[in-house]
Amino acid sequence: MVLGASGAGKSTLLRCLNGLATPTSGKVIVDSTPVSRKSLRTLRPRIGMIHQSFALVERASVAHNVVAGALPKISTLPALLGLVPRSYQRKACQLLAEVGLGEEHLTRRASTLSGGQQQRVGIARAFMLDPDVILADEPVASLDPTTSRDILGLIRDEAETRGATVLCSLHQIDLAQAFADRIIALKAGRIVFDGEPGDLTQAVTEEVYGSARHKQDDAGMQAS
Repeated sequence: MVLGASGAGKSTLLRCLNGLATPTSGKVIVDSTPVSRKSLRTLRPRIGMIHQSFALVERASVAHNVVAGALPKISTLPALLGLVPRSYQRKACQLLAEVGLGEEHLTRRASTLSGGQQQRVGIARAFMLDPDVILADEPVASLDPTTSRDILGLIRDEAETRGATVLCSLHQIDLAQAFADRIIALKAGRIVFDGEPGDLTQAVTEEVYGSARHKQDDAGMQAS
């Protein structure tokens, strides 16, 4: 997981990995493939994205939002006409069940769901093409602490089941320590820590967030 205060560079890092931003120096490499305009067509189906603001089409149904995760593999015209292969429809139903949403949710508009339910839809959508990498950009920033743990647990479980690597940005240190295998802490775009959760010290967190007090305030705002 990637920790850091607002403006540390967490979202920019994730955007560089999926080609939405270009680094000013250095290279971004995904599984030995450099991220470039030329390689994006082959890389994007291998990278799933889970967003802080859910990024659902609120007027569309839950099922349509999940199937949208397969768009990199579906031709534009059939997608616009809603002509989606049955295999993707079945996959969407399967994934929704895995994240705890039953058949009764399939035809509901995304806008009628709670925040936690919307993020479950976002998780299902991200795994539609069985990606190698999942980028989760502060996926629990707008959720309460209990729901945040549920969502991070779902992301971890789905990734383990499907053999995906998750790169998740967070503000909350306690959640990072509970769910991460490895933590990278950023400050102003610079790595100030890279190691196991148990090795993250108070001195590092104070360097990242300015002080222990600022760290608690920043994390508390995101959890509220």
